[in-house]
Amino acid sequence: MNTMVLSLSALAALLPATLLPFVRRAARADTLFWLLLGAALAGAAALSAVSLGRHWQTSLPTTLWLAVAVSLALFGLVVLWREEAARLTPLLLPYLFLFGALATGFGPLIGPEPLLGAPDGWLIIHIAVSVATYGLCTIAAVASAAVFVQERALKRRTPNAFTRMLPSVADAERLEVLLLGASEIVLGIGIATGISELYVTSGAFFTVSHKTLLSVLAFLVIGVLLLLHYRSGLRGRRAARVVLVAYLLLTLAYPGVKFVTDVLLA
Repeated sequence: MNTMVLSLSALAALLPATLLPFVRRAARADTLFWLLLGAALAGAAALSAVSLGRHWQTSLPTTLWLAVAVSLALFGLVVLWREEAARLTPLLLPYLFLFGALATGFGPLIGPEPLLGAPDGWLIIHIAVSVATYGLCTIAAVASAAVFVQERALKRRTPNAFTRMLPSVADAERLEVLLLGASEIVLGIGIATGISELYVTSGAFFTVSHKTLLSVLAFLVIGVLLLLHYRSGLRGRRAARVVLVAYLLLTLAYPGVKFVTDVLLA
């Protein structure tokens, strides 16, 4: 029950930041933006800390809330780095709110799943890098979605209040490429730490699993996209589709695997 109360509280803390750009029909990084983003992050981080504090949990609700907390934290850093990234709020925050709502809904249906044994150093690093990768790719995928929405509105000559809140196509593409580059580096580190953890625990360098294959495939897709971007200038909706495919692969690799094991196969 305490976890459910915390989950509902975290969801309530996320709601004002989600509604802010729609209430004032603008997305900008002002004082109110930072206050509400901080409150949303505090709620998700507190819930994640409580869930992971006693035993390292691997359940779907914990995975989703941890993804929300890390994505919010990384989004704040990205906005500090590139202020125009704040205009991704109308797409990113509703998506993260959906994650939180799913985690809250599945909470009573899925019991705690503590990790067997205490995680060693390599495993902790691998988990941290994996979650950071997913957070970066989430923001990159949202930037790609913004490119897709903006180009479609421009092509049809039907801009509206929602598209005016989003970054321009040029700004969204710039964010997309920068975030993909960072994601590729962090994902590569994650694959390397996963191999190291596997070698330490079993003596093998590679094992065939859905998570491993999907992660490696996402790494290759992002790498090819970045190469095509710099070699041939691939951009716009074609690049956005590839980014969304890579993000789908990572989603299947991380929360997707937990959804199958905790919900479909339970």
